[in-house]
Amino acid sequence: MHKVFDSKKDPFIFDVSHQSYAHKLITGRWKEFDTLRQFNGLCGYTKPSESDYDYFVAGHSSTSISLGVGAAKAIALKGENQSRVPVVMIGDGSMTAGMVYEALNELGDRKYPMVIILNDNEMSIAKPIGAISRILSSAMASPFYQSFKRQTENFIDNFGESARYIAKRMEESLKLITPGILFEEMGIDYIGPIDGHNIESLVDILRRAKDLKKPVIVHCQTLKGKGYNIAEGKEEKWHGVGPFDINSGNSSKKSADKSATQIYTEALLHLAKNNDKIVGATAAMPSGTGMSDLISAYPNRFWDVAIAEQHAVTSMSALAKEGFKPFCTIYSTFLQRGYDQIIHDTCLMDLPVVFALDRAGIVGEDGETHQGAFDISFLRAVPNMTLFAPRDEKSFHQAMAFASEYNHPCSLRYPRGSFTKTDLADSIDFTLAKSQLLLSNNSDILFIGYGNGVGRAYETSLLMDVDVSILDLRFVKPLDEDMLRNMATKHKKWFVFSDSAKMGGVGSAILEFLAKDKILDVAVESFEYEDNFITHGNTKLVEQSLELLPEQLAKKVQSSL
Repeated sequence: MHKVFDSKKDPFIFDVSHQSYAHKLITGRWKEFDTLRQFNGLCGYTKPSESDYDYFVAGHSSTSISLGVGAAKAIALKGENQSRVPVVMIGDGSMTAGMVYEALNELGDRKYPMVIILNDNEMSIAKPIGAISRILSSAMASPFYQSFKRQTENFIDNFGESARYIAKRMEESLKLITPGILFEEMGIDYIGPIDGHNIESLVDILRRAKDLKKPVIVHCQTLKGKGYNIAEGKEEKWHGVGPFDINSGNSSKKSADKSATQIYTEALLHLAKNNDKIVGATAAMPSGTGMSDLISAYPNRFWDVAIAEQHAVTSMSALAKEGFKPFCTIYSTFLQRGYDQIIHDTCLMDLPVVFALDRAGIVGEDGETHQGAFDISFLRAVPNMTLFAPRDEKSFHQAMAFASEYNHPCSLRYPRGSFTKTDLADSIDFTLAKSQLLLSNNSDILFIGYGNGVGRAYETSLLMDVDVSILDLRFVKPLDEDMLRNMATKHKKWFVFSDSAKMGGVGSAILEFLAKDKILDVAVESFEYEDNFITHGNTKLVEQSLELLPEQLAKKVQSSL
Protein backbone atom coordinates (compact mmCIF):
# COMPACT_ATOMS: atom_id res chain seq x y z
CA MET A 1 0.00 0.00 0.00
CA HIS A 2 2.76 2.45 0.94
CA LYS A 3 4.74 1.53 -2.19
CA VAL A 4 1.88 2.30 -4.57
CA PHE A 5 -0.18 4.96 -2.78
CA ASP A 6 0.79 8.26 -1.16
CA SER A 7 -0.14 7.99 2.52
CA LYS A 8 0.26 11.76 2.92
CA LYS A 9 -2.61 12.34 0.50
CA ASP A 10 -4.48 9.09 -0.15
CA PRO A 11 -6.80 8.01 2.66
CA PHE A 12 -5.43 4.73 4.09
CA ILE A 13 -8.44 2.98 5.62
CA PHE A 14 -8.08 -0.23 7.60
CA ASP A 15 -11.08 -2.32 8.54
CA VAL A 16 -10.98 -3.01 12.32
CA SER A 17 -7.29 -2.00 11.96
CA HIS A 18 -5.74 -4.88 13.86
CA GLN A 19 -3.71 -5.19 10.65
CA SER A 20 -2.27 -1.67 10.81
CA TYR A 21 0.84 -2.55 12.85
CA ALA A 22 3.20 -2.55 9.85
CA HIS A 23 1.62 0.74 8.79
CA LYS A 24 2.41 2.18 12.24
CA LEU A 25 6.02 0.98 12.06
CA ILE A 26 6.74 2.80 8.80
CA THR A 27 4.87 6.02 9.63
CA GLY A 28 7.13 7.34 12.37
CA ARG A 29 6.21 5.06 15.28
CA TRP A 30 9.05 2.55 15.15
CA LYS A 31 10.73 3.73 18.36
CA GLU A 32 7.41 3.78 20.27
CA PHE A 33 6.19 0.44 18.98
CA ASP A 34 7.07 -1.47 22.16
CA THR A 35 4.43 0.65 23.96
CA LEU A 36 1.67 -0.80 21.76
CA ARG A 37 -1.62 -1.32 23.67
CA GLN A 38 -0.01 -0.19 26.91
CA PHE A 39 -1.34 2.61 29.10
CA ASN A 40 -0.20 5.95 27.61
CA GLY A 41 1.34 3.99 24.72
CA LEU A 42 0.38 3.42 21.09
CA CYS A 43 -3.17 2.34 20.39
CA GLY A 44 -3.78 -1.15 18.99
CA TYR A 45 -5.91 0.42 16.25
CA THR A 46 -5.54 3.36 13.87
CA LYS A 47 -6.04 6.66 15.66
CA PRO A 48 -5.77 10.08 13.97
CA SER A 49 -4.87 11.81 17.24
CA GLU A 50 -1.82 9.53 17.35
CA SER A 51 -0.64 10.17 13.77
CA ASP A 52 -1.71 12.15 10.72
CA TYR A 53 -1.12 8.96 8.71
CA ASP A 54 -4.06 7.30 10.47
CA TYR A 55 -7.19 8.36 8.57
CA PHE A 56 -9.89 7.16 10.96
CA VAL A 57 -10.46 5.47 14.32
CA ALA A 58 -11.32 1.83 13.58
CA GLY A 59 -12.05 -0.86 16.14
CA HIS A 60 -15.35 -2.37 15.00
CA SER A 61 -15.49 -4.30 11.76
CA SER A 62 -17.00 -3.66 8.34
CA THR A 63 -16.90 0.15 8.36
CA SER A 64 -13.98 0.62 5.95
CA ILE A 65 -15.74 0.61 2.58
CA SER A 66 -18.36 3.08 3.83
CA LEU A 67 -15.54 5.32 5.02
CA GLY A 68 -13.88 4.93 1.63
CA VAL A 69 -17.07 5.93 -0.17
CA GLY A 70 -17.41 9.00 2.05
CA ALA A 71 -13.79 9.95 1.44
CA ALA A 72 -14.23 9.45 -2.32
CA LYS A 73 -17.28 11.74 -2.32
CA ALA A 74 -15.30 14.44 -0.51
CA ILE A 75 -12.40 14.05 -2.95
CA ALA A 76 -14.81 14.43 -5.89
CA LEU A 77 -16.43 17.52 -4.36
CA LYS A 78 -12.99 19.07 -3.88
CA GLY A 79 -11.98 18.26 -7.45
CA GLU A 80 -9.02 16.17 -6.30
CA ASN A 81 -9.85 13.01 -8.27
CA GLN A 82 -6.61 13.10 -10.23
CA SER A 83 -4.36 13.35 -7.19
CA ARG A 84 -6.05 11.32 -4.44
CA VAL A 85 -7.43 7.76 -4.31
CA PRO A 86 -8.82 6.07 -1.18
CA VAL A 87 -7.29 2.64 -0.52
CA VAL A 88 -9.15 0.26 1.77
CA MET A 89 -7.81 -2.89 3.45
CA ILE A 90 -10.52 -5.32 4.56
CA GLY A 91 -10.40 -8.95 5.69
CA ASP A 92 -12.68 -11.72 4.51
CA GLY A 93 -14.24 -11.97 7.98
CA SER A 94 -15.43 -8.37 7.78
CA MET A 95 -17.13 -9.18 4.48
CA THR A 96 -19.77 -11.11 6.45
CA ALA A 97 -21.43 -7.91 7.71
CA GLY A 98 -24.26 -6.26 5.83
CA MET A 99 -22.80 -2.76 6.05
CA VAL A 100 -20.13 -3.79 3.56
CA TYR A 101 -22.74 -4.51 0.90
CA GLU A 102 -24.64 -1.30 1.58
CA ALA A 103 -21.43 0.55 0.78
CA LEU A 104 -20.57 -1.59 -2.25
CA ASN A 105 -24.07 -1.08 -3.61
CA GLU A 106 -23.65 2.69 -3.70
CA LEU A 107 -20.03 2.52 -4.83
CA GLY A 108 -20.96 0.35 -7.80
CA ASP A 109 -23.61 2.87 -8.78
CA ARG A 110 -21.54 6.04 -8.26
CA LYS A 111 -18.25 4.66 -9.68
CA TYR A 112 -15.96 6.69 -7.44
CA PRO A 113 -12.26 5.81 -7.88
CA MET A 114 -11.23 3.54 -5.00
CA VAL A 115 -9.05 0.48 -4.51
CA ILE A 116 -10.32 -2.14 -2.07
CA ILE A 117 -7.79 -4.78 -1.00
CA LEU A 118 -9.64 -7.88 0.15
CA ASN A 119 -7.28 -9.90 2.36
CA ASP A 120 -8.73 -13.40 2.21
CA ASN A 121 -6.81 -15.60 4.64
CA GLU A 122 -9.43 -18.29 5.25
CA MET A 123 -10.92 -18.82 1.78
CA SER A 124 -14.31 -17.67 3.02
CA ILE A 125 -14.98 -15.65 -0.14
CA ALA A 126 -13.76 -18.06 -2.79
CA LYS A 127 -11.53 -21.08 -3.26
CA PRO A 128 -8.39 -20.70 -5.39
CA ILE A 129 -9.07 -21.54 -8.99
CA GLY A 130 -5.50 -21.85 -10.21
CA ALA A 131 -3.37 -20.57 -13.06
CA ILE A 132 -6.22 -19.75 -15.46
CA SER A 133 -7.88 -17.46 -12.95
CA ARG A 134 -4.60 -15.75 -12.04
CA ILE A 135 -3.69 -15.18 -15.67
CA LEU A 136 -7.18 -13.93 -16.50
CA SER A 137 -7.28 -11.63 -13.50
CA SER A 138 -3.89 -10.14 -14.37
CA ALA A 139 -5.04 -9.67 -17.96
CA MET A 140 -8.27 -8.00 -16.85
CA ALA A 141 -6.20 -5.47 -14.90
CA SER A 142 -3.87 -4.61 -17.74
CA PRO A 143 -4.11 -1.28 -19.59
CA PHE A 144 -4.46 -3.23 -22.86
CA TYR A 145 -7.53 -5.11 -21.66
CA GLN A 146 -9.19 -2.04 -20.21
CA SER A 147 -8.52 -0.06 -23.40
CA PHE A 148 -9.81 -2.96 -25.53
CA LYS A 149 -12.90 -3.17 -23.36
CA ARG A 150 -13.68 0.55 -23.80
CA GLN A 151 -13.11 0.42 -27.58
CA THR A 152 -15.30 -2.67 -27.88
CA GLU A 153 -18.09 -0.95 -25.94
CA ASN A 154 -17.89 2.07 -28.25
CA PHE A 155 -17.89 -0.21 -31.32
CA ILE A 156 -20.91 -2.19 -30.11
CA ASP A 157 -22.84 1.01 -29.44
CA ASN A 158 -22.98 1.51 -33.22
CA PHE A 159 -24.56 -1.89 -33.90
CA GLY A 160 -27.69 -1.79 -31.78
CA GLU A 161 -29.22 -3.98 -29.09
CA SER A 162 -28.50 -7.37 -30.69
CA ALA A 163 -24.72 -6.86 -30.68
CA ARG A 164 -24.85 -5.44 -27.15
CA TYR A 165 -26.80 -8.51 -25.94
CA ILE A 166 -24.30 -10.96 -27.51
CA ALA A 167 -21.32 -9.05 -26.09
CA LYS A 168 -22.93 -8.92 -22.66
CA ARG A 169 -23.49 -12.69 -22.61
CA MET A 170 -19.89 -13.32 -23.69
CA GLU A 171 -18.59 -11.06 -20.91
CA GLU A 172 -20.80 -12.77 -18.33
CA SER A 173 -19.55 -16.18 -19.43
CA LEU A 174 -15.98 -14.97 -19.01
CA LYS A 175 -16.67 -13.72 -15.49
CA LEU A 176 -18.22 -17.02 -14.40
CA ILE A 177 -14.79 -18.65 -14.19
CA THR A 178 -13.65 -16.06 -11.62
CA PRO A 179 -15.08 -15.70 -8.10
CA GLY A 180 -15.67 -11.99 -8.63
CA ILE A 181 -19.03 -12.17 -10.36
CA LEU A 182 -20.82 -10.79 -7.27
CA PHE A 183 -18.71 -7.63 -7.29
CA GLU A 184 -18.80 -7.27 -11.06
CA GLU A 185 -22.58 -7.47 -10.99
CA MET A 186 -22.59 -4.67 -8.43
CA GLY A 187 -20.62 -2.54 -10.87
CA ILE A 188 -17.19 -2.90 -9.26
CA ASP A 189 -14.21 -4.23 -11.18
CA TYR A 190 -12.72 -7.38 -9.69
CA ILE A 191 -9.11 -8.59 -9.86
CA GLY A 192 -8.20 -11.92 -8.34
CA PRO A 193 -7.73 -14.09 -6.58
CA ILE A 194 -4.03 -13.33 -6.51
CA ASP A 195 -1.21 -14.53 -4.28
CA GLY A 196 -1.05 -12.00 -1.48
CA HIS A 197 2.44 -13.17 -0.53
CA ASN A 198 3.92 -12.43 -3.96
CA ILE A 199 4.96 -8.85 -3.27
CA GLU A 200 6.25 -8.04 -6.77
CA SER A 201 3.03 -9.20 -8.39
CA LEU A 202 0.91 -7.51 -5.74
CA VAL A 203 2.61 -4.14 -6.24
CA ASP A 204 2.13 -4.44 -10.00
CA ILE A 205 -1.58 -5.28 -9.64
CA LEU A 206 -2.17 -2.42 -7.18
CA ARG A 207 -0.53 0.05 -9.57
CA ARG A 208 -2.81 -1.10 -12.36
CA ALA A 209 -5.85 -0.94 -10.12
CA LYS A 210 -4.99 2.60 -9.04
CA ASP A 211 -4.58 3.72 -12.65
CA LEU A 212 -8.05 2.49 -13.61
CA LYS A 213 -9.63 5.49 -11.83
CA LYS A 214 -12.72 3.54 -10.86
CA PRO A 215 -13.79 1.22 -8.04
CA VAL A 216 -11.72 -1.97 -8.00
CA ILE A 217 -11.54 -4.93 -5.63
CA VAL A 218 -8.18 -6.69 -5.50
CA HIS A 219 -8.75 -10.13 -3.98
CA CYS A 220 -5.58 -11.35 -2.27
CA GLN A 221 -5.32 -14.84 -0.83
CA THR A 222 -2.97 -15.12 2.13
CA LEU A 223 -2.15 -17.56 4.89
CA LYS A 224 -2.87 -16.19 8.34
CA GLY A 225 0.25 -16.32 10.52
CA LYS A 226 2.50 -17.07 7.53
CA GLY A 227 6.11 -17.57 8.58
CA TYR A 228 5.33 -18.85 12.08
CA ASN A 229 4.23 -22.45 11.62
CA ILE A 230 2.45 -22.78 14.97
CA ALA A 231 0.08 -19.92 14.16
CA GLU A 232 -0.49 -20.61 10.46
CA GLY A 233 -4.02 -21.26 9.25
CA LYS A 234 -7.42 -21.11 10.90
CA GLU A 235 -6.35 -20.82 14.52
CA GLU A 236 -8.88 -18.63 16.33
CA LYS A 237 -6.79 -18.50 19.50
CA TRP A 238 -4.30 -16.26 17.69
CA HIS A 239 -6.94 -13.58 17.03
CA GLY A 240 -5.93 -11.71 20.17
CA VAL A 241 -2.96 -13.10 22.03
CA GLY A 242 -1.01 -12.25 25.17
CA PRO A 243 2.59 -13.19 25.94
CA PHE A 244 3.51 -16.73 24.82
CA ASP A 245 6.46 -19.06 24.46
CA ILE A 246 7.74 -18.64 20.91
CA ASN A 247 8.95 -22.25 20.61
CA SER A 248 5.77 -23.99 21.76
CA GLY A 249 3.14 -21.32 21.16
CA ASN A 250 1.80 -21.91 24.67
CA SER A 251 0.51 -18.95 26.66
CA SER A 252 2.82 -17.53 29.31
CA LYS A 253 -0.17 -16.44 31.35
CA LYS A 254 -0.41 -18.15 34.71
CA SER A 255 -3.63 -19.89 35.68
CA ALA A 256 -6.14 -17.46 37.12
CA ASP A 257 -9.51 -17.60 38.80
CA LYS A 258 -12.38 -18.89 36.71
CA SER A 259 -13.52 -16.18 34.33
CA ALA A 260 -17.07 -14.91 34.13
CA THR A 261 -17.15 -16.20 30.54
CA GLN A 262 -16.29 -19.72 31.72
CA ILE A 263 -19.05 -19.55 34.33
CA TYR A 264 -21.51 -18.43 31.65
CA THR A 265 -20.55 -21.37 29.43
CA GLU A 266 -21.00 -23.87 32.26
CA ALA A 267 -24.35 -22.41 33.26
CA LEU A 268 -25.70 -22.33 29.69
CA LEU A 269 -24.51 -25.89 28.99
CA HIS A 270 -26.34 -27.07 32.09
CA LEU A 271 -29.54 -25.27 31.08
CA ALA A 272 -29.34 -26.44 27.45
CA LYS A 273 -28.85 -30.05 28.53
CA ASN A 274 -32.11 -29.96 30.48
CA ASN A 275 -34.17 -27.82 28.12
CA ASP A 276 -34.12 -28.42 24.37
CA LYS A 277 -35.94 -25.13 23.78
CA ILE A 278 -32.83 -23.19 24.74
CA VAL A 279 -30.96 -21.91 21.66
CA GLY A 280 -28.38 -19.21 21.08
CA ALA A 281 -26.24 -17.14 18.77
CA THR A 282 -23.02 -15.19 18.82
CA ALA A 283 -21.57 -12.83 16.24
CA ALA A 284 -18.17 -14.13 15.08
CA MET A 285 -16.78 -14.50 18.61
CA PRO A 286 -17.61 -18.10 19.63
CA SER A 287 -14.38 -18.56 21.58
CA GLY A 288 -14.35 -15.11 23.16
CA THR A 289 -17.94 -15.41 24.38
CA GLY A 290 -17.62 -19.03 25.48
CA MET A 291 -20.10 -20.22 22.87
CA SER A 292 -17.70 -22.63 21.16
CA ASP A 293 -18.58 -25.38 23.63
CA LEU A 294 -22.30 -24.84 23.05
CA ILE A 295 -21.87 -24.94 19.27
CA SER A 296 -19.85 -28.15 19.58
CA ALA A 297 -22.34 -29.80 21.93
CA TYR A 298 -25.53 -28.64 20.15
CA PRO A 299 -24.63 -27.59 16.57
CA ASN A 300 -28.29 -27.46 15.54
CA ARG A 301 -29.29 -25.13 18.39
CA PHE A 302 -26.37 -22.72 18.72
CA TRP A 303 -24.93 -20.68 15.88
CA ASP A 304 -22.09 -18.35 15.01
CA VAL A 305 -23.82 -15.98 12.59
CA ALA A 306 -20.58 -14.14 11.62
CA ILE A 307 -20.06 -10.40 12.07
CA ALA A 308 -23.75 -9.67 11.92
CA GLU A 309 -25.09 -8.45 15.25
CA GLN A 310 -28.22 -7.03 13.66
CA HIS A 311 -29.02 -10.39 12.09
CA ALA A 312 -28.24 -12.19 15.35
CA VAL A 313 -30.77 -10.12 17.30
CA THR A 314 -33.55 -10.31 14.72
CA SER A 315 -33.15 -14.03 13.98
CA MET A 316 -33.19 -14.84 17.70
CA SER A 317 -36.37 -12.76 18.03
CA ALA A 318 -38.09 -14.97 15.46
CA LEU A 319 -36.95 -18.08 17.35
CA ALA A 320 -38.46 -16.59 20.51
CA LYS A 321 -41.75 -16.04 18.71
CA GLU A 322 -41.71 -19.72 17.70
CA GLY A 323 -41.50 -20.80 21.34
CA PHE A 324 -37.74 -21.15 21.82
CA LYS A 325 -35.62 -19.47 24.49
CA PRO A 326 -32.73 -17.68 22.76
CA PHE A 327 -29.55 -16.53 24.46
CA CYS A 328 -27.98 -13.83 22.28
CA THR A 329 -24.36 -13.73 23.49
CA ILE A 330 -22.44 -10.64 22.40
CA TYR A 331 -19.76 -8.36 23.81
CA SER A 332 -21.26 -5.24 25.39
CA THR A 333 -19.43 -3.01 22.90
CA PHE A 334 -20.75 -4.94 19.88
CA LEU A 335 -24.38 -5.02 20.99
CA GLN A 336 -24.45 -1.33 20.07
CA ARG A 337 -24.51 -2.48 16.44
CA GLY A 338 -27.86 -4.20 16.95
CA TYR A 339 -29.66 -1.48 18.90
CA ASP A 340 -32.45 -0.82 16.41
CA GLN A 341 -33.15 -4.55 16.21
CA ILE A 342 -33.39 -4.79 20.00
CA ILE A 343 -36.05 -2.06 19.99
CA HIS A 344 -37.92 -2.96 16.81
CA ASP A 345 -37.62 -6.74 16.59
CA THR A 346 -37.35 -7.86 20.22
CA CYS A 347 -38.81 -5.40 22.69
CA LEU A 348 -41.68 -4.03 20.61
CA MET A 349 -43.21 -7.52 20.59
CA ASP A 350 -42.02 -8.27 24.14
CA LEU A 351 -40.18 -11.41 23.02
CA PRO A 352 -38.21 -13.41 25.62
CA VAL A 353 -34.71 -13.06 24.21
CA VAL A 354 -31.85 -13.09 26.73
CA PHE A 355 -28.98 -10.74 25.91
CA ALA A 356 -25.84 -12.00 27.64
CA LEU A 357 -23.30 -9.18 27.55
CA ASP A 358 -19.70 -10.29 27.93
CA ARG A 359 -16.86 -7.79 28.50
CA ALA A 360 -19.07 -5.34 30.40
CA GLY A 361 -16.94 -2.63 31.96
CA ILE A 362 -13.29 -1.84 31.23
CA VAL A 363 -11.67 -4.33 28.87
CA GLY A 364 -8.10 -3.10 29.04
CA GLU A 365 -5.79 -3.01 26.04
CA ASP A 366 -8.48 -2.73 23.33
CA GLY A 367 -9.42 0.71 24.61
CA GLU A 368 -12.03 3.25 23.50
CA THR A 369 -13.69 1.20 20.78
CA HIS A 370 -14.19 -1.85 23.00
CA GLN A 371 -14.93 -0.62 26.53
CA GLY A 372 -18.27 -2.06 27.70
CA ALA A 373 -19.53 1.20 29.15
CA PHE A 374 -22.85 2.00 27.55
CA ASP A 375 -25.16 -1.04 27.64
CA ILE A 376 -27.02 -0.05 30.83
CA SER A 377 -27.59 3.47 29.53
CA PHE A 378 -28.93 2.48 26.12
CA LEU A 379 -30.91 -0.57 27.20
CA ARG A 380 -32.55 1.01 30.24
CA ALA A 381 -34.46 3.39 27.94
CA VAL A 382 -36.17 0.58 26.02
CA PRO A 383 -39.70 -0.49 27.12
CA ASN A 384 -40.17 -4.17 28.09
CA MET A 385 -36.44 -4.61 28.76
CA THR A 386 -35.31 -5.99 32.13
CA LEU A 387 -31.72 -5.46 33.32
CA PHE A 388 -29.92 -7.44 36.01
CA ALA A 389 -26.40 -8.57 36.84
CA PRO A 390 -24.66 -11.29 38.90
CA ARG A 391 -21.81 -10.53 41.31
CA ASP A 392 -20.05 -13.92 41.61
CA GLU A 393 -20.13 -17.51 40.38
CA LYS A 394 -23.10 -18.67 42.44
CA SER A 395 -25.22 -15.63 41.63
CA PHE A 396 -24.35 -16.04 37.94
CA HIS A 397 -25.86 -19.54 37.89
CA GLN A 398 -28.91 -18.17 39.71
CA ALA A 399 -29.20 -15.27 37.26
CA MET A 400 -29.03 -17.68 34.32
CA ALA A 401 -31.73 -19.86 35.85
CA PHE A 402 -33.94 -16.79 36.25
CA ALA A 403 -33.25 -15.68 32.67
CA SER A 404 -34.13 -19.12 31.28
CA GLU A 405 -37.61 -18.93 32.83
CA TYR A 406 -38.29 -15.23 32.29
CA ASN A 407 -40.88 -14.57 29.58
CA HIS A 408 -39.79 -11.08 28.51
CA PRO A 409 -36.68 -9.46 26.97
CA CYS A 410 -33.83 -9.23 29.45
CA SER A 411 -30.14 -8.51 29.62
CA LEU A 412 -27.45 -9.56 32.06
CA ARG A 413 -23.91 -8.19 32.03
CA TYR A 414 -20.65 -9.63 33.32
CA PRO A 415 -16.99 -8.57 33.23
CA ARG A 416 -13.98 -9.62 31.25
CA GLY A 417 -11.93 -11.92 33.45
CA SER A 418 -13.06 -13.02 36.89
CA PHE A 419 -15.47 -11.47 39.36
CA THR A 420 -14.01 -9.51 42.28
CA LYS A 421 -14.07 -11.81 45.29
CA THR A 422 -15.98 -10.87 48.45
CA ASP A 423 -16.55 -12.25 51.90
CA LEU A 424 -20.23 -11.43 52.10
CA ALA A 425 -23.51 -13.29 52.52
CA ASP A 426 -24.23 -16.06 50.01
CA SER A 427 -26.32 -15.17 47.03
CA ILE A 428 -30.01 -16.08 47.09
CA ASP A 429 -32.17 -17.01 44.09
CA PHE A 430 -33.07 -14.22 41.69
CA THR A 431 -36.59 -12.83 41.93
CA LEU A 432 -37.77 -10.07 39.60
CA ALA A 433 -36.99 -6.59 40.96
CA LYS A 434 -35.56 -7.89 44.23
CA SER A 435 -32.19 -6.81 45.61
CA GLN A 436 -30.20 -8.46 48.41
CA LEU A 437 -28.90 -6.68 51.49
CA LEU A 438 -25.48 -8.23 52.07
CA LEU A 439 -24.24 -6.23 55.03
CA SER A 440 -26.31 -4.15 57.45
CA ASN A 441 -24.92 -1.67 59.96
CA ASN A 442 -26.33 1.19 62.00
CA SER A 443 -24.49 3.64 59.80
CA ASP A 444 -25.47 6.60 57.71
CA ILE A 445 -23.59 5.10 54.78
CA LEU A 446 -25.00 2.70 52.17
CA PHE A 447 -22.84 1.21 49.43
CA ILE A 448 -24.97 0.09 46.46
CA GLY A 449 -23.22 -2.33 44.11
CA TYR A 450 -24.41 -3.57 40.73
CA GLY A 451 -22.84 -6.64 39.16
CA ASN A 452 -19.08 -6.62 39.57
CA GLY A 453 -19.54 -3.27 41.33
CA VAL A 454 -20.50 -5.24 44.45
CA GLY A 455 -16.93 -6.51 44.69
CA ARG A 456 -15.57 -2.98 44.29
CA ALA A 457 -17.94 -1.74 47.01
CA TYR A 458 -16.75 -4.52 49.32
CA GLU A 459 -13.06 -3.81 48.70
CA THR A 460 -13.68 -0.11 49.35
CA SER A 461 -15.54 -0.88 52.58
CA LEU A 462 -12.50 -2.73 53.93
CA LEU A 463 -10.48 0.47 53.68
CA MET A 464 -13.02 2.59 55.56
CA ASP A 465 -12.66 3.54 59.21
CA VAL A 466 -16.45 3.69 59.57
CA ASP A 467 -19.09 1.00 59.19
CA VAL A 468 -21.13 0.79 55.99
CA SER A 469 -24.07 -1.26 54.76
CA ILE A 470 -23.78 -3.01 51.40
CA LEU A 471 -26.69 -3.64 49.04
CA ASP A 472 -26.47 -5.86 45.95
CA LEU A 473 -28.92 -4.01 43.70
CA ARG A 474 -29.21 -6.96 41.28
CA PHE A 475 -31.89 -5.30 39.12
CA VAL A 476 -31.41 -1.82 37.70
CA LYS A 477 -34.66 -2.15 35.75
CA PRO A 478 -37.04 -2.61 37.43
CA LEU A 479 -35.58 -1.37 40.70
CA ASP A 480 -36.38 -2.86 44.09
CA GLU A 481 -38.31 0.21 45.18
CA ASP A 482 -39.48 -1.26 48.50
CA MET A 483 -35.89 -1.96 49.52
CA LEU A 484 -34.74 1.49 48.44
CA ARG A 485 -37.52 3.15 50.43
CA ASN A 486 -36.52 1.11 53.45
CA MET A 487 -32.84 2.02 52.99
CA ALA A 488 -33.79 5.71 52.71
CA THR A 489 -35.17 5.64 56.24
CA LYS A 490 -31.89 4.27 57.65
CA HIS A 491 -29.09 5.60 55.46
CA LYS A 492 -28.80 9.15 54.15
CA LYS A 493 -25.54 8.89 52.20
CA TRP A 494 -25.60 6.47 49.27
CA PHE A 495 -22.61 5.58 47.11
CA VAL A 496 -23.12 3.69 43.84
CA PHE A 497 -20.56 1.23 42.43
CA SER A 498 -21.00 -0.03 38.86
CA ASP A 499 -18.68 -0.63 35.88
CA SER A 500 -20.74 1.49 33.52
CA ALA A 501 -21.30 5.00 32.19
CA LYS A 502 -22.64 7.44 34.76
CA MET A 503 -24.97 9.19 32.32
CA GLY A 504 -28.16 7.11 32.18
CA GLY A 505 -26.56 4.46 34.37
CA VAL A 506 -27.25 2.92 37.77
CA GLY A 507 -26.90 6.15 39.72
CA SER A 508 -29.26 7.88 37.30
CA ALA A 509 -31.88 5.15 37.79
CA ILE A 510 -31.66 5.55 41.59
CA LEU A 511 -31.87 9.34 41.42
CA GLU A 512 -34.92 9.09 39.15
CA PHE A 513 -36.60 6.85 41.71
CA LEU A 514 -35.81 9.21 44.61
CA ALA A 515 -37.16 12.16 42.62
CA LYS A 516 -40.33 10.24 41.73
CA ASP A 517 -40.95 9.32 45.37
CA LYS A 518 -39.97 12.83 46.53
CA ILE A 519 -37.28 11.44 48.84
CA LEU A 520 -35.19 14.57 49.23
CA ASP A 521 -33.03 13.84 52.26
CA VAL A 522 -30.77 11.19 50.67
CA ALA A 523 -27.48 12.24 49.05
CA VAL A 524 -26.33 10.02 46.17
CA GLU A 525 -22.82 9.87 44.71
CA SER A 526 -22.08 7.54 41.81
CA PHE A 527 -18.67 6.04 41.07
CA GLU A 528 -19.50 5.20 37.46
CA TYR A 529 -17.59 6.36 34.37
CA GLU A 530 -17.65 10.05 33.55
CA ASP A 531 -18.80 11.34 30.14
CA ASN A 532 -15.59 10.48 28.29
CA PHE A 533 -14.28 7.67 26.11
CA ILE A 534 -11.91 5.50 28.13
CA THR A 535 -8.35 4.95 26.96
CA HIS A 536 -6.55 1.64 26.46
CA GLY A 537 -4.03 -0.05 28.73
CA ASN A 538 -3.71 -2.40 31.67
CA THR A 539 -7.09 -2.42 33.41
CA LYS A 540 -5.71 -1.49 36.82
CA LEU A 541 -3.77 1.45 35.37
CA VAL A 542 -6.86 2.62 33.47
CA GLU A 543 -8.97 2.40 36.62
CA GLN A 544 -6.30 4.28 38.54
CA SER A 545 -6.42 7.06 35.94
CA LEU A 546 -10.19 7.22 36.43
CA GLU A 547 -9.73 7.24 40.24
CA LEU A 548 -11.75 4.06 40.60
CA LEU A 549 -9.38 1.88 42.60
CA PRO A 550 -10.74 0.93 46.05
CA GLU A 551 -8.14 3.03 47.90
CA GLN A 552 -9.04 6.05 45.77
CA LEU A 553 -12.76 5.49 46.27
CA ALA A 554 -12.32 5.13 50.03
CA LYS A 555 -10.67 8.56 50.11
CA LYS A 556 -13.50 10.01 48.03
CA VAL A 557 -16.11 8.61 50.39
CA GLN A 558 -14.19 9.87 53.43
CA SER A 559 -13.87 13.31 51.85
CA SER A 560 -17.57 13.37 51.03
CA LEU A 561 -18.44 12.55 54.62
